Amino acid sequence: MTDHALRLLRGDGRLASLAAFPFGFDLARAAHGHVEPVRLASGGPLEVVAGDDTGGTYFLCADGSVLYADSEGSAGVIGSTVDEALEMVVGLPGWSDYRNLSPDDGEAAILARVAETEDELRDCYGIDEERAELRAALGFADRSPVELVGLLHSALLRTEPDFLLLNEEELCAYERLDRHARPPLWEPVLATGRADLALLRSGDHTIRDALADDAIRRRVALRAAQFDRAEGDLDLLRHLLKHEAASSMTDELRLAAVLVGLHGHPEDLPLLHEVRDTDFDTGCGLSDVPGTDADAEELRGWARGLDEALFGTDPADEPASTWTELALDQGMTELARVELIRALDEIVMDQSKLRSPRGQQRLDTSPLHWLAVEFERLGDLPQALRAQRLYAALQESAWDRVSARLTQARLERTSGRPGDAARTLTLLRDILAGPGDETLRNWQGVNLGRFVAEEHCALARTLAEAGQGAQARTVLTVAEAVIGELSEAAAKGVRELAGETARQVRGLS
Repeated sequence: MTDHALRLLRGDGRLASLAAFPFGFDLARAAHGHVEPVRLASGGPLEVVAGDDTGGTYFLCADGSVLYADSEGSAGVIGSTVDEALEMVVGLPGWSDYRNLSPDDGEAAILARVAETEDELRDCYGIDEERAELRAALGFADRSPVELVGLLHSALLRTEPDFLLLNEEELCAYERLDRHARPPLWEPVLATGRADLALLRSGDHTIRDALADDAIRRRVALRAAQFDRAEGDLDLLRHLLKHEAASSMTDELRLAAVLVGLHGHPEDLPLLHEVRDTDFDTGCGLSDVPGTDADAEELRGWARGLDEALFGTDPADEPASTWTELALDQGMTELARVELIRALDEIVMDQSKLRSPRGQQRLDTSPLHWLAVEFERLGDLPQALRAQRLYAALQESAWDRVSARLTQARLERTSGRPGDAARTLTLLRDILAGPGDETLRNWQGVNLGRFVAEEHCALARTLAEAGQGAQARTVLTVAEAVIGELSEAAAKGVRELAGETARQVRGLS
């Protein structure tokens, strides 16, 4: 990280004044912070180092990058160091007009745009002598606008995934500061799979066996084969299919079966049946595999039908869940996080995206459930809770409302919000007391009742561990009351837990 120029500004009032005006890098505004509390989705530190007269803020990130956030909800990296960002700000007064320029626009177009903007600035105040003085004092070279626009373009493209800015209260993401195209998530996710597919095609059996034994590499390689189909792949597809059965019923197992079946070799039917019979789940998931006496056309027809319905050859047609799950499997946590946050923001801003195609008045809330599960999987409990709260608020039947609130309370408890969890459990009990429909008529005799009691016990223990004895005893009393309403079979599994909780809570002074 280089911050030589920043140190010079901080130590010289004249230079600091020049940077503030006319170049819009005002150190004095750092004391005021940003217009709202913000944080990085990746969790890294942010330091406000300057601001401008439009309400924009310059943040210094842990690796030295400078992130600029405007007052309208957009943000982007503008330099890999403070010196680089300052060099760009000083060399390109009015730089925000060039956010959507790239080297591909060509030198003539870039110079014309810069000249137009700077002529407008000169009509209001001087920039040329001021720029020359500041450049000389800070040790900046006289770089061309084309080079500086290239630096800005490269910096902006680095914003995601590591520097996605969030509103700290609502946890929604800032929009991109630019409109430059980014590669879709499937490209980096498939990169290793494509490399592994090439290795498999090389015919090295040692590589083939090692790769097939690695569940994650195997799955990604199968996805690569989905979009790069070759006649000579049948033998390696058979090998991957046999090994994928060890993971039971996965989407990739069905994909491998389809890719084998598309070759239309009836001699593969015994293998398909062997894979189908691996366990109960594979038996259900591959129950429609043609019989062992099927001919080539019947086998191809079966595979072609599933391929058209579930797979295909364009990665852009795959559901987002395919790529976020494979990204998480490969450790691409921040790439997956960005994709998930953007998806949740879209739903929060426009719930009509949940409108069911089968009934225009009914919402399909399953995407929210999936988002909550995926956020919890990557350890982002605040975002999981944001998705779960909206999911719970949109449930219609009493059973679904209770189930959703139960998960919400668990997330609140595990994310360090026991007070919120207690309030959510109160809402849950209100639904049990007055459900408004028949879906909860037997809740006392099924697992749902036991789960409700268990969550009350878990919250009581959390409160006790936090030294909140009075609140813990209150929740424990409610837990015992809930257990008293359960059937004997449902209560049997939770009484021991309640007893242990009672000893812990009542052992507090």
